[in-house]
Amino acid sequence: MKSKDQLAMLLNEFNESTENALVEVLRPCLDVDRWIHQIIDGRPYAAAEDIFAAARDAAAPLTAGEVASAMAHHPRIGERLPGSGQAAALSAAEQSGIDPADAAVAAELLDGNRAYEEKFGRVFLIRALGRSPDEILSALHERLHNPPENEELIVAGQLREIALLRLKEVVKP
Repeated sequence: MKSKDQLAMLLNEFNESTENALVEVLRPCLDVDRWIHQIIDGRPYAAAEDIFAAARDAAAPLTAGEVASAMAHHPRIGERLPGSGQAAALSAAEQSGIDPADAAVAAELLDGNRAYEEKFGRVFLIRALGRSPDEILSALHERLHNPPENEELIVAGQLREIALLRLKEVVKP
């Protein structure tokens, strides 16, 4: 499997790549077939920002089924995806602010993740990039009080944010 750097491509490469190659690049950003194919079908793009705008449009809104599909591939906050592929590299970079050796944070994340999964039936998702462990834990505790319908909207929004951040890592201007 290719690393994140090996899959990063320039705008002209994106426009000229095969559909299969683009699916491989886009799926780790957001595992939603409609989103992937809407971006691919929008080619050619004049600028990288046009790809990002198309990605934002394609992800708004995400259906409940699309959210469930995308969530199936997200690790718990504080855990790393196994392997060395693009999805693992992107996830590790996003969670780089969380030190797995910090036992207090790890224990609180474990307890919070468990409570969230019991209440909502899926892993807690937050755009971790640029957030401190304290900010992530605070958001986790706050969101445990949300009703499921509010949490569904928040998760969809977080998926969109993560997808765009990941896309900006793999498509370079």
